[in-house]
Amino acid sequence: MRLLFLGDVVGRAGRAAVLDRLPGLVDRYELDFVVVNGENAAGGFGITEDIARGFLDAGADVITTGNHVWDQREALVFIAREDRLLRPVNYPAGTPGRGAGVYTARNGARVLVMNAMGQVFMNQLDDPFAAMERELSACSLGEHVDAVVIDIHAEATSEKQAMAHFVDGRASLVVGTHTHVPTADHQILPGGTALMTDAGMCGDYDSVVGMDKDEPIQRFTKKIPQARFSPALGRATLSGVAVEVDDDTGLATAVAPLRLGGRLEETVPSFW
Repeated sequence: MRLLFLGDVVGRAGRAAVLDRLPGLVDRYELDFVVVNGENAAGGFGITEDIARGFLDAGADVITTGNHVWDQREALVFIAREDRLLRPVNYPAGTPGRGAGVYTARNGARVLVMNAMGQVFMNQLDDPFAAMERELSACSLGEHVDAVVIDIHAEATSEKQAMAHFVDGRASLVVGTHTHVPTADHQILPGGTALMTDAGMCGDYDSVVGMDKDEPIQRFTKKIPQARFSPALGRATLSGVAVEVDDDTGLATAVAPLRLGGRLEETVPSFW
């Protein structure tokens, strides 16, 4: 089974890269399942229904989010009717939407996708580790589903890596989002779970984490905001992680980064 996860889509440039590249990737590499983090897709802050629909039409099977999930207020409404859009599972009970779901891949496999948000240097939601334990206990790999994908949206690399080790052997992939810079630590843990601490972003890397450089530099040097942050509009790099999953065990057999276009060095998984 072939999985592709694309990191945080930032603004118009990131959206264009996903809409332009993803349909071809699905066809060329016969991808079975695609997850896209879309929490920065609408001008860098949140996601709209039209944008979500565009990603789904382009080949995404599920869209995950993070701390910006509610920045576009319409998300509070449309997330209730679009079960392929996830918000972090560790929001308190009663929050609109869902943080986990089981979906059918193109090859017929059942895939559990979970979205969690970290606590270190982030908004203080409920314990993400307890939330993961609860969800995995109710829907376990090999018994209820054929693959498990976890998006841990967190600031601290330690928290993201700890989550991967916490669920090692019980998930196919744990991938970090939020910091917008792809890490070089893609690996398969001893129990068979693939890890990449951050998938990077789908956006313009001639920027400060996807945003036009001027305002962040102003705030760092002058300590005074002059304008709203706005996404950089140069040619974007499509950044993510690819995983081959054993059809019998649901565990990873290969993992590698994917980077296409823009400023970063391109790389395509050799096992594709």
